[in-house]
Amino acid sequence: MIRKALFAGSFDPFTLGHESIVEHTLDSLADEVVIGIGINENKHYLFPLDKRLEMIREVYHDNNRVSVEAYNGLTTDFAKTIGAHFLVRGVRTTAEFDFEKTIADINRRLTGIETALLITSPEVSCISSSAVRELMSFGHDVRQWVPEAVYRHIQQLPTSPHLTH
Repeated sequence: MIRKALFAGSFDPFTLGHESIVEHTLDSLADEVVIGIGINENKHYLFPLDKRLEMIREVYHDNNRVSVEAYNGLTTDFAKTIGAHFLVRGVRTTAEFDFEKTIADINRRLTGIETALLITSPEVSCISSSAVRELMSFGHDVRQWVPEAVYRHIQQLPTSPHLTH
């Protein structure tokens, strides 16, 4: 049986930390990973949904074990729709662990789906999408924090990126 994991998030932008979680999942836990970009109309993004989908698909263009999809609604409902066996989440800090554990417990009670919490590798544990966006807002080069395919898109942004809906 093929084991499929769902790695859900907003990925605004997709970072080397995210890439590390996908790699660890494929190395140790799953045969396939679906990167699911949740649609939240109330949240403001640097990159519109179609650009985030495009960037991540470019990162994995030569890896048929990874697919990228957008979804509305509950993550657990999307997981059932795509036949995911479990959710995967990256954890950098104890505060994140407590938050993710609570969500994992709710998801398990709601639908029975399990969540694998992966501790991030030390070399990428300081990387977050929000930190990358903040560095960008002050004009800093973020090449060391994002995959090359994502960096190419970042270079195309105006010098002072503004959040979009």
